[in-house]
Amino acid sequence: MVKDVKAAVFLSMLAMAGCASHDYPPLPTSAVQIPVTTDPATYNYRIGPGDQLDIFVWRNPDLSTEVQVRPDGKITTPLVEDISVSGKTPASVARELEQELSKYIRDPIVTILVKGFVGPYSEQVRIVGEASSPQAIAYRENMTLLDVMIAVGGLTEFADGNKATLIRVVEGKHKQYNIKLEKLIKDGEITANADVLPGDVIIIPEAIF
Repeated sequence: MVKDVKAAVFLSMLAMAGCASHDYPPLPTSAVQIPVTTDPATYNYRIGPGDQLDIFVWRNPDLSTEVQVRPDGKITTPLVEDISVSGKTPASVARELEQELSKYIRDPIVTILVKGFVGPYSEQVRIVGEASSPQAIAYRENMTLLDVMIAVGGLTEFADGNKATLIRVVEGKHKQYNIKLEKLIKDGEITANADVLPGDVIIIPEAIF
């Protein structure tokens, strides 16, 4: 019966996350307090190894191509070899390609579409320990702890979710913050939710029985 109630709470939170716009009110003083070092609303996606790029050169179909970013963070396109793209925005890479292509064609106009969304390691959110599916996931705008836990399938039965730790770089130093994941996803306490930023690491320990 208890398991059924907890499952119902988690499913209701899934539905809430799917329809919410993440415009949460300010967290009350009882909620987890983690400094926000980057404004999520101004975040721009950065390309990483493994991303698929559709490169369209206007009026030049022979120069348009689809490439995958290599493990070294570079790509090769028609007329342009070994251009570094990892950690850059699609728009900035498009401008670089325009500059290189201008050596061969007049006034090139380049558009880049990203597929796959792997992102560089420095931008990924990594979840380790007692998550149902520990993994590194690409950051998405306005991502929160609840979104992350949905992505990894919640906690294992052995997890001590209320002793989980979020590691974030603040002013060049790694800082650790306690987060209450069990209260969030099992008890439905939305005050335990908090924004997640690119590069965050979430560590979920095993409970000591």
